[in-house]
Amino acid sequence: MASQYWEPMQLSLTITAAAGLIVIISGTFLGHFFAKKTFKGKMLVETILMLPLVLPPSVIGFLLIVIFGNQSIIGEWMKAIFGQSIIFTWYAAVIAATVVAFPLMFQTAKAGFYGIDRTLEEAAKDLGANRWLVFIRVSIPLAKKSLVAGSILSMARALGEFGATLMFAGNIPGVTQTVPTAIYMAIDSGNMTMAWLWVVSMMLLSFFLLFFVRVRE
Repeated sequence: MASQYWEPMQLSLTITAAAGLIVIISGTFLGHFFAKKTFKGKMLVETILMLPLVLPPSVIGFLLIVIFGNQSIIGEWMKAIFGQSIIFTWYAAVIAATVVAFPLMFQTAKAGFYGIDRTLEEAAKDLGANRWLVFIRVSIPLAKKSLVAGSILSMARALGEFGATLMFAGNIPGVTQTVPTAIYMAIDSGNMTMAWLWVVSMMLLSFFLLFFVRVRE
């Protein structure tokens, strides 16, 4: 029972860590870019980036299959790199978790960078700092609270991802079976003991992640 319990847990945590790293880096940079820049079509691009937050998981899973499937250019390119289609692989689970978690990080980071007093950034530039140094030494520290909150919330979302992962990555034990999909299968097979163990574990993890966000406020 121990191995049956830990395998999906370890896989979920690994996928969450990988997706979280991608989301935190991309969300921070894009959040900063959209907070500071104005260009034609900005609202349209932002709306597209936020779509995974409101789209049904089945729609996200379907679109990921279309985008990364064997019939697409991206799918063929990735098949050439990995030697096989990434659908129903660990990489697919990471992509699905990344897509659904990204909007939370992006929106929170953008709000954090919006709230920065721009005179402080301009002062750093006047003292000779380039854009990169201003971003690292001034912008990120000033938006730290929002960035931490966005990071935790997006990782919590990645940890709980189910629908898109099930469609795009499948439910292969030891490969793509995360805790949410394992709970679904446990209930379907009548194994309520394992289902409860995973449910309680997920509730505790989610509680502590959200509690940490509240403490940081």
